[in-house]
Amino acid sequence: MQLPAYWLPRPPFTLDQPTCAAFDALLERAIASGPATPIEYTLDVPRWQFLCYIAEERGIALHGSGNPTIPRFEPNQPGDVNEFGAQLAVYAAADGIWPMYFAIVDRERYPTSLVNGCIRVATLDGPLSEPYYLFSVGRHILAHRPWRHGTVYLLPKESFVAEPPFAVGDVAIHTAQLASPIPVTPLAKLAVAPEDFPFLAEMRAHDDERLAIYGEAIRSAAPWPDEEEN
Repeated sequence: MQLPAYWLPRPPFTLDQPTCAAFDALLERAIASGPATPIEYTLDVPRWQFLCYIAEERGIALHGSGNPTIPRFEPNQPGDVNEFGAQLAVYAAADGIWPMYFAIVDRERYPTSLVNGCIRVATLDGPLSEPYYLFSVGRHILAHRPWRHGTVYLLPKESFVAEPPFAVGDVAIHTAQLASPIPVTPLAKLAVAPEDFPFLAEMRAHDDERLAIYGEAIRSAAPWPDEEEN
């Protein structure tokens, strides 16, 4: 299956033993210090790589927000077009880049709907692909560069369940979305800036009033609606 061009592959990166050891040490210090103070990030490696590592190798769930002082996450019920994403739950990601989008898009100053995703693709008997991403904001705000400094929270994963995979043609789509039906207290938090987000230049735009059309295109691997019309 060929994914449409709006699905962006994760930038390549290599995790050598010293880098993994540095990530493990930083995670250990962060959890020992607790969530009151942001992680002191002094590594030369981009923050998204640290977040990807702890999500994939250390079983940490991640949640992005513009609020830097959340002591505990309570279940909420968002207006998502996806059934899994519309339940009463605390939401997080099993991926390091996806939650950064929610941290750096400033919806308080620039109200907008969000169209986004993080997926891995697999044939019925094949391994999972590397992650692919989609990020979009409302067309009316993109030119304003609606970015902010934000926070990615590190959450314990025990109470979270993953969104079930769904079929598109002869492949299975696995998302990185997690949901917890009970409140979750963060383990630590990491401050992030717009320049930390590796896909800032690839941000797409959509029309707020046509969310269902975009959602259907994404789930069926169809072209981006605006490009299809052109």
